[in-house]
Amino acid sequence: MATLSHMSEVRWWPETQGDVFGHRIRELWTEQLGRRLDILIAGCGSGEPFGVGRVDSRVTGVDEDIPVLRASIEGRTDLDARFLGDLRDAPLLPRTFDVVHAAFLLERLRNAELVLDRMVNALRPGGLLLVRMRDRATAYGFCDRVTPWWLRRLLWSRLAPPDAVGPLPAVYEQVASREGIHSYCLLRGLMIAEDYSGRSGPALRGRHPKLVGAALRAVEKLSGERLPTARDEIILVIRKPQNHFARLI
Repeated sequence: MATLSHMSEVRWWPETQGDVFGHRIRELWTEQLGRRLDILIAGCGSGEPFGVGRVDSRVTGVDEDIPVLRASIEGRTDLDARFLGDLRDAPLLPRTFDVVHAAFLLERLRNAELVLDRMVNALRPGGLLLVRMRDRATAYGFCDRVTPWWLRRLLWSRLAPPDAVGPLPAVYEQVASREGIHSYCLLRGLMIAEDYSGRSGPALRGRHPKLVGAALRAVEKLSGERLPTARDEIILVIRKPQNHFARLI
């Protein structure tokens, strides 16, 4: 048995971050001969406004119904429709969307693979799953997931930048890692077209980045460098095959 999924070369996420995803969306729009693209923003409460340029699109946002997320979503003007609630029950009909963009969502969900399955099922054949997530197998991800909730709330106001949305749950199931997401794609017959690493943890962009950096380097050293500090984010361009049985060759 063979699969369309493969271990793509890991590269560093370019500084022009939106260009990679935006370019892939524009390519897909061209492939569809200018047909309107239906786009799902999963985790729309914690992400930045999603720009698609001149691409004709309808954008739907979904996220959990948490006060801090609700407040953020109310200020967004780039969504044509929205849903707040348990993402396991979100109204995602099969083959509804051309693009699913999930930014910093999977690491804060329980039953993350179930939610992923629903999003993949909602993609049309040939559609794109664009993922950004914090990596549990890094010093930043480790600190985020082992810090008690009460301490995370206390530290958030002191370390995170003023415009950051949070603190949010830090669940970090196995799929929130490079090995975990690659295994998921392998089992579902999804093709990883591009694979990047990045460094964007909120505390590293906040009020005391040097202090946070020193703490992360200590974690890296104590872990025998198994938990790196040079990266904390995984960025993937994943394509759903045109043929449902494409995983079998």
